[in-house]
Amino acid sequence: MPDAPSTRVLAEGRYLRLIAQDHWEYADRCNAHGAVAIVAVTGQRELLLVEQFRIPLGNHVIELPAGLVGDETGTKDEPLSQAATRELLEETGYRAGEMLWLTRGPTTAGLATEIVDFFLAQSLVQEHPGGGIEHESIVVHAIPLDEVESWLRSQSDQGRLIDPKIYAGLYLAGVKRTQANCV
Repeated sequence: MPDAPSTRVLAEGRYLRLIAQDHWEYADRCNAHGAVAIVAVTGQRELLLVEQFRIPLGNHVIELPAGLVGDETGTKDEPLSQAATRELLEETGYRAGEMLWLTRGPTTAGLATEIVDFFLAQSLVQEHPGGGIEHESIVVHAIPLDEVESWLRSQSDQGRLIDPKIYAGLYLAGVKRTQANCV
């Protein structure tokens, strides 16, 4: 029987805990019980993306709308789909009539305990311009689906970072739609 791992907390903040376990150091989410990423395509076949300046990277990052689950007051037991609906509305101004779960997996398996659940937002209705909540400064981009790849390349050429979860989300949304159409 293997020995129990030697674990100690190196530092702890409001949302992260840095842990040393045997020979490994990693970040653990605290005060949230998950993360969601949303693939949202409007009725005009535009992919909704968000742009934020990310302090750890010192750069603007183009991303899928996303956020933490259960991190706000009164949302401790928030279901994943409800968090995805909330985050999409906060960040982009669009409300989804339906959230279809796609898959889940680790964001950075060697660095953090965070698991992200991907959703496909359907039946979108714009309620406001978006932009996030009080401490966020989010720019919303609505990109025609057939221009996403070239648009992302141009953003990268201008020095912005592109979150690869965009490509994973598009792939997953396409696979799910294809499978659903075959049933």
